[in-house]
Amino acid sequence: MKILMLTWEYPPRVVGGIARVVNDLSKRLIKDGHDVTVVTYRDQDAPYYELDKGVKVYRVDNFMINPNNFIDWVMQMNFNMVAKAAEIITKEGNFDVIHAHDWLVAYAAKTLKQAYSLPIVSTIHATEAGRNSGIRDNVQKYINDTEWMLTYESTEVIVNSNYMKNELQRLFGLPFEKINVIPNGVNLTNYSGIERDYDFRRRYAMDNEKMILFMGRLVYEKGVQYLIGAMPKILEHYHDAKLVIAGKGGMIDELKEEVCALGLRDKVCFAGYMNGKDVGKMYKAADISVFPSTYEPFGIVALEAMLAEVPVVVSDIGGLNEIVDHRETGMKTYAGNSNSIADSILELLFDPQLCANITKKAKAKVRNTYNWNKIAQDTHFTYQKAICETMADKQRKQIEQEKAQKVKKTKGELTNLLTFRKNQAYA
Repeated sequence: MKILMLTWEYPPRVVGGIARVVNDLSKRLIKDGHDVTVVTYRDQDAPYYELDKGVKVYRVDNFMINPNNFIDWVMQMNFNMVAKAAEIITKEGNFDVIHAHDWLVAYAAKTLKQAYSLPIVSTIHATEAGRNSGIRDNVQKYINDTEWMLTYESTEVIVNSNYMKNELQRLFGLPFEKINVIPNGVNLTNYSGIERDYDFRRRYAMDNEKMILFMGRLVYEKGVQYLIGAMPKILEHYHDAKLVIAGKGGMIDELKEEVCALGLRDKVCFAGYMNGKDVGKMYKAADISVFPSTYEPFGIVALEAMLAEVPVVVSDIGGLNEIVDHRETGMKTYAGNSNSIADSILELLFDPQLCANITKKAKAKVRNTYNWNKIAQDTHFTYQKAICETMADKQRKQIEQEKAQKVKKTKGELTNLLTFRKNQAYA
């Protein structure tokens, strides 16, 4: 099967979780014998084309150096994606299916669908209404409407959790059977052979300190502000603890001010953005990983920590709520509640046996449920559904056209017959 992936991020460009999902899914589909082409945005000095372990990756520029706004920038990227995809189709022939990842590539997907009669399978990784707890301004409304348009134009829609399926039904009124729940996954070999690097760990915490790790974007919905708020209670009961925050984002100055206001400068470390091998080293250096999101459609970072054998503490919302079983594969807390976060962390700090039991069960769950072999097979099945439905739709339209032509022909014959008889009567 020839698959065209449209995404605004693909390694080395990593903005959120989409890049990792597209990368891992594409490579697994290649191993399963499919032909995968990715068209994405070119960031910095990444190559315009590369063969990434069998995945053909084409990158497009965005010529708007100083765009009026983000929406204009996105539209220019879509124009360039359409041009690149058309060029590929002219050289290599048509694709069987388009897989569009989120609203940022919606217009490119729609244009290619109409130009080349291709089915769209879209993955909605998150919604604008969910990220912002509602729609409040014109930009948010535009994004929300574009998300609806993409799901409307798609033959099949993929979401990564039952939480997201319910959200799309509520927001866009999509038919139940059109939405396919296929979780994200992780590469099961990511942390093979990586051991705790004490020299690396000492950059962020002392040997006697238990490292509490947050890994993710520093934005409101990731809830790191509530984790910082939990630190005074944690330190009151367990002094030898250190919070390490790995990531970047628009809230960093606000978070640093919160740390200073709480008098925690010696107990909270901002480690910056992590990539490559440093991610694995950081997980192996941690004693507990915390993901206190207030909105989280899935939560790949939780899977990464579980695979790295780090006990996790997560909010009881969204996909995180489905990934973790309380006190079995992790600890759950009330979303947005610093006191609840502190209680779960303290329980793990004082109970090594609980930590050991959790990490063992969590790693087994990741291996059995969130592996890309199964995820790629389920995704391929969704592609097949979309292709079959598109072919059936074409056949229905052809039959309707043939019927319409027959009716038109019959009406014409009747009109001619009536005219003939009328002329005979007058004669």
